[in-house]
Amino acid sequence: PEAIRELRSIAGAAQVLTDPADCWPYGYDNSRRQALPQAVVFALETAQIPPLVALCNRNRIPLTARGRGTGTTGATVPDRGGIVLSFERMTRILGVDPDNRLAVVEPGVLNETLQQEVAAQGFFWPPDPTSAAVCTVGGNLAYNAAGPRAVKYGTPRENTLGLKAVTGAGEPIRTGVSTTKGVVGYDLTRLIVGSEGTLALITEATLKLTPLAETKRTLRATYADIHAAASAVAAIMAQPITPCALEFMDGAAIEMVRSFSDLGLPPGTGALLMIEVDGPLHCIEEAAQAVGQAARVPGLKEIHTAADAREVAALWKTRKALSPALRHIAPKKINEDVVVPVSRIGHFIDELDRLSRESRIRIVNFGHAGNGNIHVNLLVNPDDADEMARAERCLDAVFSLVIALDGTLSGEHGVGLEKREFVAREIDSATLRLMRGIKREFDPNGILNPGKSLPLEG
Repeated sequence: PEAIRELRSIAGAAQVLTDPADCWPYGYDNSRRQALPQAVVFALETAQIPPLVALCNRNRIPLTARGRGTGTTGATVPDRGGIVLSFERMTRILGVDPDNRLAVVEPGVLNETLQQEVAAQGFFWPPDPTSAAVCTVGGNLAYNAAGPRAVKYGTPRENTLGLKAVTGAGEPIRTGVSTTKGVVGYDLTRLIVGSEGTLALITEATLKLTPLAETKRTLRATYADIHAAASAVAAIMAQPITPCALEFMDGAAIEMVRSFSDLGLPPGTGALLMIEVDGPLHCIEEAAQAVGQAARVPGLKEIHTAADAREVAALWKTRKALSPALRHIAPKKINEDVVVPVSRIGHFIDELDRLSRESRIRIVNFGHAGNGNIHVNLLVNPDDADEMARAERCLDAVFSLVIALDGTLSGEHGVGLEKREFVAREIDSATLRLMRGIKREFDPNGILNPGKSLPLEG
């Protein structure tokens, strides 16, 4: 009760929830996990955060930061109870500076809201996750969440100049610069981005903006098999013009969509690439032709360039039909986003097909081919205990395969709780000790999102 009274004093009574029925909706994210926090606090300004963190330190109360809960790995689930700190009401765009190509925002600003604001001045912020309409910039930074444009423009780490944050010790810090160059001190900005709220609470971000391209061209290429498509991806990424999107679907994904939509694809299509090229109007045709030429590898069945907006929509129809098809096929999907070297995509998909047959778990793959970021979807029925057990064994084998191919276990969804116990397969023990030491320095009492991101010691 005393801690609750202090919470209300710090944040204001209207910004604190304690009734379990009110707190329960803030105990989940877009994973299969949910847990009940003892309180939810809505931050309104940076000044409230240090005393809140001090309160949690004194009482050893876990403190879990949250945006809109669109993450898929349980990173915002308060599995140890405590307080959920929601940033959804810190929604101010504090400034847009076109001359210096930057924007300063609070963490609760929606990605789409930011894009609309800066587009009016001729710019965009490159991170474009699928959930852009409902996810926050703070969440994007916490997960280093990107999207299709990352293949050309990079992730939040490459597009964040500096941060204001409060550490787990309750100390306000400022990291980074307001310029595109700067090497004074250690790069704490890139360290905090992607740390899933385990090191510090981001209260303000200075973001690097990119001028909007004058125009864009969309191409769709179909191939006999995934090896041909992977060869095309390598060829496209080896020539000078980098596409702004290079997405793929494997044969299993295509066949699934065929059941629900007339795709107009040539028979025998085993893989598909969606390619977008942007740039100046005066040279866009040459750029699209160069990328299209690189895509013409043995095994190509058909390549088509959209002539207008109607044709662009038609070409994207296959990809957009995939999610509804997945929902029809299985009551639940286990969605993992792993990354393998581009040259090994074909081998990776072949091995996933083998694992699918051996485990009798249907696997559908799509994702960001240009940087090898593959979304591996295991289609399961959560009410079938045997199927879920087989799926868990299959997923374990998938992660082992990714590591064997010199890949990484997460490209943009993060680690959270879902992948925590697999991290030691990728990161050696000496490096993990360093990371745990960094965690202790930022958060000496271990109150910030405890138990997330790194494997538990012992």
